[in-house]
Amino acid sequence: MTKHIADQPRMQGTARMREFLRQERMDKLHPAIRSLHSQPKSRDPRSRKAAEYARIERGHLT
Repeated sequence: MTKHIADQPRMQGTARMREFLRQERMDKLHPAIRSLHSQPKSRDPRSRKAAEYARIERGHLT
């Protein structure tokens, strides 16, 4: 008589931990990407002028 498929030994603890850690690492951002996101955004001076004109046009003078 052969063993049932459910009678197989369970996965070892180290393999489970390794898989869990791999998934956790994949969910997080790479440090290089995080540093790129934290850099200040450079703005085009022309876009600032357009924003100021729109603000004045809306009546927000202060």
